Amino acid sequence: MNQAESPRLTVIGTGYLGATHAICMAVLGFEVLGVDVDQGKIDRLASGEVPFFEPGLPELLTKALESGRLRFTTSFEEAGEFGDVHFLCVGTPQRPGSDAADLTYVEAAVRALAPNLTRRALVVGKSTVPVGTAKRITGVIQDLAPAGEEVELAWNPEFLREGFAVDDTMRPDRLVFGVASDWALERLEAAFKPILDLGTPVVRTDLATAELVKVAANSFLATKISYINAMAEVCEAVGADIKHLADSLALDDRIGGKFLKPGLGFGGGCLPKDIRAFAHRAEELGVGQAVSFLREVDDINRRRRARTVDLVREMLGGISGKRIAAWGAAFKPNSDDIRDAPALDVARTMHGLGGHVRVFDPAALDNARRAFPELRYGDSAFDVARDADVVVLLTEWSDFKEIEPDALAQVVKHKRIVDGRHALDAEKWRAAGWEYRALGRS
Repeated sequence: MNQAESPRLTVIGTGYLGATHAICMAVLGFEVLGVDVDQGKIDRLASGEVPFFEPGLPELLTKALESGRLRFTTSFEEAGEFGDVHFLCVGTPQRPGSDAADLTYVEAAVRALAPNLTRRALVVGKSTVPVGTAKRITGVIQDLAPAGEEVELAWNPEFLREGFAVDDTMRPDRLVFGVASDWALERLEAAFKPILDLGTPVVRTDLATAELVKVAANSFLATKISYINAMAEVCEAVGADIKHLADSLALDDRIGGKFLKPGLGFGGGCLPKDIRAFAHRAEELGVGQAVSFLREVDDINRRRRARTVDLVREMLGGISGKRIAAWGAAFKPNSDDIRDAPALDVARTMHGLGGHVRVFDPAALDNARRAFPELRYGDSAFDVARDADVVVLLTEWSDFKEIEPDALAQVVKHKRIVDGRHALDAEKWRAAGWEYRALGRS
């Protein structure tokens, strides 16, 4: 390939990360081949259907397919022949029965791709992996690839926020390039040229540092979220107001207000499993004590779910037999992701305690129904709130925040609301005659 030409890209794995990356890179002008072992997923994408909820992505998929620059396949042989730069975007879930990351999909992708690499190429890991993985799989790739050491490995961690993945891909706040040679850096720069032309900051570093960046960032964010929730526990003990405390801290420019929001805590497919895998890997490396605080961060986060159930119990004088409207199922708004979702954890706990729980979410209902068929679901926020003894806000969708207290009062049995996300205007709801409770607020 001529160095001046744009490299042809393959994206191995077409889940949330891979599909987003493949679609956005094709829209940016690259020839892209998406690769997956799941024929059903490939067929859906090839027909123009995004198999998950992400604002703006379906329109970009249509645009990319119509351009002719984006195709999908299950053939690794085709991928090896087509691609100059191969992005590994497969999942690294938590290993069953352990805090460690499960690298099964990474290993399988590498072993399927490498035997088809017959010329000089760059393999780029984007998946979140334990530090040291890149060094190990470099050897695996070079052993299995016919091109041998002409195939290099780089690491380019992803920082996608669900609900904002298109912007985070096409206009990221930084790019981290973990490389072992100038050639690998040049290939990465060519593969991200339209993004670099926007002036996007780049950090060139080694493979191990690039692997650490994502888990370090997620650990910091998780710590900040759990910190303010720990302060909420203190506020509850002394009758202080966590909202006012958080607002005061946010005005300190050394601290800032981002992720300093008290409430039900974090969930999803990244923060919980990443901090657990990071702590596990640190222990393997003999530096577990350095990140032992992450265990407490995790524990604080989990306690918020139980404490939210306690708030409901205290408000109702017990949960058994009570009608409860649960607003939210996704782990965050603008997503249909229910992995480790605090909302569904709380709903299931209240159901297990004998509550008549009905759940509504604007995007995640289908996923919730499949995962937890024992729960009952409704068609709208007002539908599940009909004759409810309490409404519990568990995911901070804008749809819920915009509901007027007087309108909701027309359908509920009792004007009681538990704001698990500090998303509502407490004074407004109380002025409308509602009993309002939130974690860390009197």
